[in-house]
Amino acid sequence: MSGQPSNWQKTIEGEWYGFPSIFDAEGNHIGYNKVSRASVFDPETGRTTYVMDTRLQDAVGPLAARFEVSDTFAFGVIDSDRDRIYLGPDFIGAGHPYGMLVDAHYYSPLWTADLRTMVHILPDMQTQVYSSLLYDGPKICAVFNGIYKVAHDYPTNAETRARIDAFCEMERVNGRKPHILPSKKSGEWSGQMMVYGPDQQALGVNWVHIDYRPLDLLRSEMSVSISGVFEKKYKFNRYRNLNRHFFEGPDVFGNSFGYGRALYTSQHFYGEALKIKGREFLIDDNFTLSVVWQFYQSDRMKYTTFGVLTWREK
Repeated sequence: MSGQPSNWQKTIEGEWYGFPSIFDAEGNHIGYNKVSRASVFDPETGRTTYVMDTRLQDAVGPLAARFEVSDTFAFGVIDSDRDRIYLGPDFIGAGHPYGMLVDAHYYSPLWTADLRTMVHILPDMQTQVYSSLLYDGPKICAVFNGIYKVAHDYPTNAETRARIDAFCEMERVNGRKPHILPSKKSGEWSGQMMVYGPDQQALGVNWVHIDYRPLDLLRSEMSVSISGVFEKKYKFNRYRNLNRHFFEGPDVFGNSFGYGRALYTSQHFYGEALKIKGREFLIDDNFTLSVVWQFYQSDRMKYTTFGVLTWREK
């Protein structure tokens, strides 16, 4: 055990409060999971313990019985910026920090589910964009996703309680919203995305610009320009059918699936052994995006990139 917390551990100090939505495998909203969680480092022992209190809200169907719990989650963590190893009993596996992003893969014996979780800490250092894909073997059985806010004095400060409670109620409204881009408005997304190598070392910053033009109410044209650590330009048309999105070339082909505000994408570049697996999360009604793109070359991870892209209507 280390005598000092990892950089990731330092960024997640405090208690994080959220009201993530629950979706079934087809993307239907079936309820909420009110959560408070904290990862606590003890400087005297060097031990890290993760504590998570969950309470289902308005949940219906068989998944409600599967994911409701009677006790608080509490499990040990071997803390480092290379691997955060979860020692159970509630979660067993590991998370992998990339600066302000953690990409985790672990198993929950209580939920009997294999989880792939991403947490992106936004630049304000007060907000996390969270999602968990839950699997039975290779098959998705459910998805949790939502936004968290941090607080350090919720139990003792009435103002903090009011702020966090109001935020959770806002998540109750926003969590059901689907991932739908503008159907009639042209515009652009732009912003910086941090770039990390497969060794989890920071490589620098990419500047990302996306031109967006609707072709009809369900189709649009997108032109992406990336510069910085690496250069890439490509175009594609996209089509939406309910919560399924399709990328139809000429430079990129693939599809994606939406669980509420979070869209999970798979994109393949034409004529080269390059692809993107990613998560694009609509943060607010201004179409602000939390974006995680992981680039694979010859089926090997080459870059993990993430950032916030802001929308401007033309």
